[in-house]
Amino acid sequence: MRKFMRHKYMMLGVISGTVVALDQATKWLITRFLNYYQEITVIPNFFNLIYVHNPGGAFGVFAKNHSGLQSLLFIGVACGAMSLIVYLYKNTSSEYPALLSGLALIFGGALGNLIDRLRIGKVVDFMDFYVSHWHWPAFNVADSAITVGMVIFGFYILFRKIPM
Repeated sequence: MRKFMRHKYMMLGVISGTVVALDQATKWLITRFLNYYQEITVIPNFFNLIYVHNPGGAFGVFAKNHSGLQSLLFIGVACGAMSLIVYLYKNTSSEYPALLSGLALIFGGALGNLIDRLRIGKVVDFMDFYVSHWHWPAFNVADSAITVGMVIFGFYILFRKIPM
């Protein structure tokens, strides 16, 4: 039993750690080699790299009314979400490795964005997908990990019976 538990938490560390490392490395590269608001076309009419900050929540929600209190709120929400993920992870059986992987992706993504909020007060975003003049909000590796993790989590909630 202990072997499975060690493996389960090693999986959390490896997946979350990989997400945080990739997220922080890509953000470092963007901030190091691009000027703020600079764009580099990668695939014309579809994908750019752009260096922007997001002081708000997911998809730029509440970004326009940025304040110190708002930053504290986002930090608190991230810490609360990470605490919930740890609780869910702890109470999820090792028999559900895909679900555990999804939770680890969410945890790593939340931690990656939390590091930015603690370090600079906002999140670095740089992936800009678009068609013509319709742009999806810019995002980063952490956001991608959270999204994939939430899709996995949602699948299990909707279609699988999980004893937690």
